[in-house]
Amino acid sequence: MSQNAKLEALIQNIEKVIVGKREVIELVLTALLAEGHVLIEDVPGVGKTRLAASLAKSCDAVLHRLQMTPDVMPSDITGFTMISGEDRHQEFKKGAAFCNFLLADEINRASAKSQSALLEIMEERQVSIDGVTYRMPEPFMVLATQNPVETYGTYHLPEAQMDRFLMKLTMGYPGRENELAILRRENAAGREKLSYVADCSQLKEMIAEADAVAISEKLEAYIVDISECSRSMSGVRLGVSPRGSLALCRASKAYAYIQGRAFVLPDDIKYLAPFVLAHRLMLAPGGKSEYGTAEDCIRAILKKVPVPVD
Repeated sequence: MSQNAKLEALIQNIEKVIVGKREVIELVLTALLAEGHVLIEDVPGVGKTRLAASLAKSCDAVLHRLQMTPDVMPSDITGFTMISGEDRHQEFKKGAAFCNFLLADEINRASAKSQSALLEIMEERQVSIDGVTYRMPEPFMVLATQNPVETYGTYHLPEAQMDRFLMKLTMGYPGRENELAILRRENAAGREKLSYVADCSQLKEMIAEADAVAISEKLEAYIVDISECSRSMSGVRLGVSPRGSLALCRASKAYAYIQGRAFVLPDDIKYLAPFVLAHRLMLAPGGKSEYGTAEDCIRAILKKVPVPVD
């Protein structure tokens, strides 16, 4: 089976559980192949947790779910060293992060200290404990969720951590027909039993192939122009960082790969920009009244920056 056929089988397998959300599934897989992390912000009950679980089962990968509450300690995430045995040797106990998919549920309920424990893990894919560095398994991805409505007992995610998420997505409510399909599936046979259609070694091959997708110098310049424009836009307090430019480039290559192409198109960049860049912007009070949301600001930037023509 070709890699594109394997990807299609992976998407269809997840769709057995996550009904009518192909776009979201493709975006999560884009982040996975771009070796990035995803923040899913949406109301409870729309399938955020089940999406992460379905992805892990479909890939025969290890999923650890960590319910992020105020009493979660950094050592719960990273692990810790303890004295063990009669010879009093040091033994490292791995934390929840040592897996292929880490589901950080309601990440904004964890304290700032626990949130910061994820920074090195997300950026370097490693943890440093007592002077020793431990690598994460490959592939590795953080899928974090948060509720945009409830603010009681939550902690704002700092900009440095938001910048480490490749994408910020929303699931949205299903359409009427899709919600009916969900009810009928549950009533007919209970929850779908998923079998894996890809393994971690195949995912690593896909990641390498996605990284090899060609992007022209004109499109690289187009990405930089978008980021530079965000830094000088009226109503924007904090523009897109160079990490954002790198993220958009990697995501565009991965998305082109999922679409079965060996090269990036301008439309790939324009489509992904709101998902990859909007959460990296900080709007000033005037910007909120001018644009409404960060996503709308990115769309205004895309209209302003000329698209390269070959």
